[in-house]
Amino acid sequence: SSHNLLMSGKDGVMEEEELKPQPNWHAMNREEVFAELELPEDHRLKGLTAEEAAARLEKYGRNMLSGKAKKTLLMKIWEQVANVLVGILLFVAAISLVRVFTNDPVTNGIQVGIIVGVIVINTAIGIIQEGSAEKAAEALKAMLSADAIVVRDGTETKVPADEIVPGDVVALSLGDRVPADLRMIEVVQLACAEAALTGESVPIDKTVDKIESDEPKSVPLGDRHNMCFSATLVAQGSGIGLIVATGDYTEIGTINQLVNKVEDKKTAVLEQIDNVSKWLAFFIVITAIVTFLVSFFTTDEAERDWLESLSVALVCAVAMIPEGLEAIVTVTYAWAVSNMAEQNAIIRALPAVETLGSVTTICSDKTGTLTKNEMSLVAWVTSNARYKVDTDSTERSNKNFARDDTYMAERADHTKMMKTRDLLKAGPGVSTHDRFGKKEQDFPYTMRGSVIDRNLASDHGKKATEAATKDESGEPDNFPVGAGESPELSFFRQGLAGGVLCSKCTLGKDGGREGEIGNPTELSILRASYWGGVEVNEMKDASPIIAEVPFSSEYKFMATVHNPTAENDGEGKDDKLIIHVKGAPDRMIPLCNKQFKAGMLNETEDVDRDYWIEQIAVLSSHGLRCLALLRGEIDKSAVNEGDQLGPEFVQDKGEWLTIVGVCAIMDPPRPECVDAVSEANGAGVRVAMITGDHKDTALAIGCMLGLVDEKHSSAITGPELDAMGDEEIKGAVQKYNVFARASPQNKIRIVKALQSQGEVCGMTGDGVNDAPALKAADMGVAMGKEGTDVAREASKMILADDNFATIVVAVREGRVVWDNLRKVLLVNTPINNAQGMSVLFGLVCGLPDTPLTAIQVLYCNLICAVTLGFVTAVEPAEDGIMNVPPRRVGKRLIGRYLFLRIALGTVTLVACTVGSTFWARSLYMDGATEEDDHYKDTVLPLMRSQASNTLTFGACAVTMSARFSYNSAFGMRSFYGNKFAWYSLAIVAVLQVAITYIPGLNSVIFGMGPMYAEQWGIAAMFSFVVFCVMELEKGVRRYLLAKGADVGDNQYGFFDEEPHPDQDISLPKGASHLNLTTLNN
Repeated sequence: SSHNLLMSGKDGVMEEEELKPQPNWHAMNREEVFAELELPEDHRLKGLTAEEAAARLEKYGRNMLSGKAKKTLLMKIWEQVANVLVGILLFVAAISLVRVFTNDPVTNGIQVGIIVGVIVINTAIGIIQEGSAEKAAEALKAMLSADAIVVRDGTETKVPADEIVPGDVVALSLGDRVPADLRMIEVVQLACAEAALTGESVPIDKTVDKIESDEPKSVPLGDRHNMCFSATLVAQGSGIGLIVATGDYTEIGTINQLVNKVEDKKTAVLEQIDNVSKWLAFFIVITAIVTFLVSFFTTDEAERDWLESLSVALVCAVAMIPEGLEAIVTVTYAWAVSNMAEQNAIIRALPAVETLGSVTTICSDKTGTLTKNEMSLVAWVTSNARYKVDTDSTERSNKNFARDDTYMAERADHTKMMKTRDLLKAGPGVSTHDRFGKKEQDFPYTMRGSVIDRNLASDHGKKATEAATKDESGEPDNFPVGAGESPELSFFRQGLAGGVLCSKCTLGKDGGREGEIGNPTELSILRASYWGGVEVNEMKDASPIIAEVPFSSEYKFMATVHNPTAENDGEGKDDKLIIHVKGAPDRMIPLCNKQFKAGMLNETEDVDRDYWIEQIAVLSSHGLRCLALLRGEIDKSAVNEGDQLGPEFVQDKGEWLTIVGVCAIMDPPRPECVDAVSEANGAGVRVAMITGDHKDTALAIGCMLGLVDEKHSSAITGPELDAMGDEEIKGAVQKYNVFARASPQNKIRIVKALQSQGEVCGMTGDGVNDAPALKAADMGVAMGKEGTDVAREASKMILADDNFATIVVAVREGRVVWDNLRKVLLVNTPINNAQGMSVLFGLVCGLPDTPLTAIQVLYCNLICAVTLGFVTAVEPAEDGIMNVPPRRVGKRLIGRYLFLRIALGTVTLVACTVGSTFWARSLYMDGATEEDDHYKDTVLPLMRSQASNTLTFGACAVTMSARFSYNSAFGMRSFYGNKFAWYSLAIVAVLQVAITYIPGLNSVIFGMGPMYAEQWGIAAMFSFVVFCVMELEKGVRRYLLAKGADVGDNQYGFFDEEPHPDQDISLPKGASHLNLTTLNN
């Protein structure tokens, strides 16, 4: 039948067979589900028999997630060594091994050892740094339940979760992890925490009725309230469900398929290093061939030795191969990773650091990343004023409430032309009850617009607001306090008493998140009261609940009955009971006949419904959720302790309540994120916000953060994107910065659409459902505190503090990495080229022997790369790095000007090295010839010492100049900022002296002789010449830059490859139904 499952491959390895489509279980009634699974009517009581369970296990396979086949160690080694440069090194090693048995076994044996060591070290580094893509799938598997309670043979029994099958009856209770996808058949106050899967921040109430829909497949997971999904948690209540999907057929299995299908993208630097290596390999081979020909044909015919000439050519090749380049690139990354870790950005794969520097668009979640992930009371509105709440305060004081009648006092711009009834029907506090016949999820105290439909035209409320905030003379009403002032503690204790006492929530430790229990909206009032100075727990203990009307989504309010206390309710109430009611404003206002004047309990006046409705409309237009607090009084004899009260207790008394005020609640932006967004925009990085929240809420937060501007003046919703074609979506992602009511399916398409426009896209996420988008993005960023292991493993970077501002810090560090990699190439490439070219041009200019030996070359290669390359690898950021746009996509590491600088450095080093060698030769030949022992024993070692030291200290000069891209290295700045520059110079100098003067080491290993004082003078002079040439080039570039020339390789040039992004933005297979968040009408 259509519900057949994919059999997991051997050991859970994914097979190529495509998953078959699942039935729409949520759109079936109980009888249809039983029939589809071929189960009898009494199956609920009897369950499967042991034989039936075994047969179904054979048919459907184990309840486990499949994964990709892992690479073997040999495969990983082959990937590291299968390139041209390693091939050249291995060839050189093979020739040297042959020469071990034919000529000079010591020197050639050491050469073979060094080459093999270099290859082994670089291969090991590559394998260690290789990202483990399989870990995301492993993290998904770790989320699955270990055991399940099922009905087998008529009794409840515990079985391993991987042995349960479709058709099993599963019992769920508080704290259980759901073992598979279930169609619920019995529920008792059951709610499941599905945030990791669907993005819903509040537990979802479960029902058993089928969901009526014209398009069952389009019903988002968050709206399938008669289903429980594998790996989610039971947050309250209990229930009985029927397993309808296991393993890869569960919703978490679908995500597992997507995680495994999404291929890791290679970063620009890795591609650039590959390209550089290919060009170098070509250049090296040509140079080696020329060197072989020169060596072979410039030797007397009688003395020609092809093996000797080949050895000389290979010395040249070895000289030019950048053996240390990969190591120093890794060091560059690792240094940046260390710096970022100190600032809460944890990098999982080293090359991802560079990607950060080229990011052009950051798509960020709202909740917890741009905002605090903490529902907060931001405003308290009374009959004549509004009080702004300081949500960032760390001190408990009534000063946290300050009167500010201008705070969100007018409707948001995009709603000013809307009628009040339309505004409230579209706002964040509106129920989506009518969409799929389900209970409200994210904000229980929602509005339905009933009062507005009956009572108001759109402009009445605004007039009422203007009248209410002024006294009889028309002046601003300063009762009980004026603008900017804070009322006494008793004002808020009495005013917010309804929010504190009419609640079953438990405040967290010291007013924080730790240990808090209850609905986030209700907790926001408790938290604000606590930070305002109210002793919340003492207040609740002193005035316990006598009886209550429990909250229900049907009537949208909660009411509690209390004995009066003078502190909370004023004097003279001893013969009364106090009723606190907290609910959706549209349900509560019709039940009011009075309002407390200015929020003070000592005086009432007739309720001004127009005023209150306008306040709710204004606050809703800014994305705030509204909760009305009301009071009533009844005789003490009317209610007995423990009475079970129904909604009629409140609803059937007519207009009898008195409204105290309205709470405005939202998840406020992090204060540091406002500055971070501004800094990102200044750096040419666009910030977009993707959220599952309502459009108005998203726009309000977007305005506060600076995401909404003239160019990006509105927001778009997930359903609107779903209705668009590919080309329309590509236009939409450039037009909007705010994406509301978005699903993970939308996230993937947004990423792909941005990439199709040539954007380098960063994407944040925290849930299981975000994993495919995190992998598809150029830079996936997961949350460290609130995120799931699945999201973290699918990402390239983790935010330890879940803070958007940390991403901007990381972007800055990523730009530093790119700059420093170019500096590394400016140091390493001329040094390597000069070593090989010095050998070639030494022979071309008439030297009978190479000016550098193979071991000298290998030593210089590694030491200079590791020490001098390290200097530029850890160079701090130059001024203004965040004042320029991101690097263009397709820009090569080595552009026109860097190529010219490398060529200039190479030519200068070669000229100085070969020139100093001839100078040394002329000083010490004393009339001898090349055949004399004096030449071979004394002059040749001195010439090679001169060449080695001139080249090495010339390389030091290149390094000191390369530390600054444009600024002159002449001056005090060279002495500051990078202590490793001077440490490296000291190490190089000590090592050069050692190999020059230590007996045996200099002559036997390196073929060098102890230098004379005048030779050090020659080396110093040529080093200064190199330094001056490199600085002169920078001076010319500074002059051209002032004239407006592109001297930073910012524009596309001959060396660059203009990008041709993939224009296919279709979803991967299996993602078409991932509408994982509730969508708005």
